Amino acid sequence: MTLSHLVDVVRRAHPDVDLEGVSVHSGQFHDVLIARDRVFRFPKTAAAAAELPGRVAVLTAVDAVELGVGVPVPLSEVRDGGPHGFLVLSRLHGTPLERGDATSPEVIDVVAAEFARVLRAMAGADVEKLRLVLAVADAGRWRGFAGRVRATLFPLMSEDGRARAERELAAAVAMDHVATGLVHGDLGGENVLWQQAEELPRLTGIVDWDEAKVGDPAEDLAAVGASYGPELVERVVALLGAGDAWPRIRAYQGTFALQQALAGAEDGDDEELDDGLTGYR
Repeated sequence: MTLSHLVDVVRRAHPDVDLEGVSVHSGQFHDVLIARDRVFRFPKTAAAAAELPGRVAVLTAVDAVELGVGVPVPLSEVRDGGPHGFLVLSRLHGTPLERGDATSPEVIDVVAAEFARVLRAMAGADVEKLRLVLAVADAGRWRGFAGRVRATLFPLMSEDGRARAERELAAAVAMDHVATGLVHGDLGGENVLWQQAEELPRLTGIVDWDEAKVGDPAEDLAAVGASYGPELVERVVALLGAGDAWPRIRAYQGTFALQQALAGAEDGDDEELDDGLTGYR
């Protein structure tokens, strides 16, 4: 849907909302209208619309965990605006932190401490309550993933690329199964919001909890390392006293490019597929 159409739908359903300067982000399954203090998520398909109640339940459960940062809060769900209805969320303010800004000598310890603060709260969440709402990491996840990679991506790889992928898949399959904490599942830098406090960055919000689950905290540590580099994640791991997670952190990181490529292949996104396979051609 176009920006003007989305604005018209929201204006009819929520005439009190300030729509000055709104922007829209169009993804594969949703259009997202971003207003001053709210976010409106429009599913593009009936299947995506059917998932909205589950999204509401997940965000409500995550919001109930005392993370010390903002998460998008479901405000209302409208079923008569647009073909599939839409979900209204609170808007979090802040901006992602660029890798260079996060790892400069002046702030790296502060950024590491902020990540450790939030990840410690996530690891300590009441998983018995979360299991009632969130998915639990599947013990056979990586074996199934390996099979899909071999079937879908191996024909597109060089011989050396397949050998590299086999090593990475073997490390993932061999990982101990861990499901002990709240895991974001996509904790890349673009989903972590910061604000300046006394000229230092403070982690104030985390968005896009679509992949949240009860799982292995090392998965989020791996994503932090992929976004901000080894020096920062080494400091976070040290602050958490999580040195025994290093084999799993490295194994998760070894799957990231393959995950991107496989998602691109299965979703018909050639750009994501090609980017993910860059090191395997």
